[in-house]
Amino acid sequence: MEEAKVIINPIAPEKVAESPGLMEYAHTAGGAVIRPEDKGKITGRAVTAMREQTDLQLSQLYKQMQLLAEQATAIRNRVEISERIYSAQMSFEPVVGHTYYFYTRKNGTDLLSMVAPNEWGRKFPFERCLATVRMMADHTWDVQYHETNFETMSDER
Repeated sequence: MEEAKVIINPIAPEKVAESPGLMEYAHTAGGAVIRPEDKGKITGRAVTAMREQTDLQLSQLYKQMQLLAEQATAIRNRVEISERIYSAQMSFEPVVGHTYYFYTRKNGTDLLSMVAPNEWGRKFPFERCLATVRMMADHTWDVQYHETNFETMSDER
């Protein structure tokens, strides 16, 4: 039998890695170049992306807050006009969903009526019709304000 040849490694044993695939750098001359990442760039990109997202979310929240503030103001105005309508003279009980007319007399008092401004005939008995109102289910009033002065219209007839 032939004797086994002993192969001697020309590289010093302290320069050979046991697990070269787990090294954090290329272990051969033809290996991929591995450069350490610049931590400042990574952090900068992450912070920029985070700021863009949070600015977008804050903008959306701000728009929602504005909408809620507008809705609260509209409700407050509806309550104020509803209180004025309820303090006006009325000779009937208003029904939810029905339309009525809110007038101001020449002496400054208010009146709620079922008669529309154009149904009064020759003589318009009020200073003006402020609004057409409809009672809503919560007993507040949906108000459509009038720009027309019906007194001058009745004078022209």
